[in-house]
Amino acid sequence: MENNLYEPPDSTMLCHFWGPVANWGLPLAALADLKKDPEMISGKMTAALAIYSSLFMRFAIRVQPRNMLLFACHITNFSAQMMQGGRVIHYNYFTPVSERKKHHIEVVEEEIHHHPERYPEIHPIPLDHLTQSQAEKEVQEFDKKYSLPKEPVPHIKPTL
Repeated sequence: MENNLYEPPDSTMLCHFWGPVANWGLPLAALADLKKDPEMISGKMTAALAIYSSLFMRFAIRVQPRNMLLFACHITNFSAQMMQGGRVIHYNYFTPVSERKKHHIEVVEEEIHHHPERYPEIHPIPLDHLTQSQAEKEVQEFDKKYSLPKEPVPHIKPTL
């Protein structure tokens, strides 16, 4: 019998290959976020993604036929989320408050001076003339009116 071009492909190949391939976006993003500042990491989201990956690791092993590509995806994501969780816990609970405050000032100053268009009400002092007290005052002013973005602003805005 001739091979019909209109026959649907094997459904196992579709769901057991393309699903995990699409799912690899999560662990790749998590691995990229390992360079992200720990002040910017959401502990709740990290925990949710770790739980999600741990549940689907079990699913990938239990489903017949076993989906090792999905399992590899979720074990990678789980590992990356655990590293992120460790960074968040270390920063929030084991880093002294004075160091966290100093770090926050550095992060805010960098944000204000690199993206002044996002913060029109803040008038940044040039970095070479900035004293520690002026930096603290500038950060207090910033914290009253704004918050640091948790996610980067996209370079390309979607249009309809």
